[in-house]
Amino acid sequence: MRFLVINGPNINMLGVREPDVYGRQDYQMLLELVRGTCAEEGIELELFQSNHEGALVDEIQNAYGRIDGIVINPAAYTHTSVAILDALKAVSIPAVEVHISDVSSRESFRQISYPGMACVKTYMGQGIDGYRQAILYLKQYLTERDER
Repeated sequence: MRFLVINGPNINMLGVREPDVYGRQDYQMLLELVRGTCAEEGIELELFQSNHEGALVDEIQNAYGRIDGIVINPAAYTHTSVAILDALKAVSIPAVEVHISDVSSRESFRQISYPGMACVKTYMGQGIDGYRQAILYLKQYLTERDER
């Protein structure tokens, strides 16, 4: 099983960026958590982060035929990017959306998730542990799907 974990704009600034909203754990801690979880679960992993919408779309498209599942935190593009939604729909790879903060309790403009419309589940407000939950859920989802 091979997963792609995608992080959008400013996720690389964790620990620096609004620590009262996103916590004090930095991006390296997030990567260690993701790598460790995948290693424990026997999942091959690819990691990608970009501040550029087109690069995120390209990475999703490049996953076609190579990746079994996607964990994605589109960050600010959550609320604006039909392009990321369309890329997820185009590749038809099961995806789980993650948000470090509880987006549902934040500003009104954050209440829509375009990429989330193509995801099988969303985790939010769990800090970086949401990534672990998303990886575990996605593995279970794929295993159950393959057993049918």
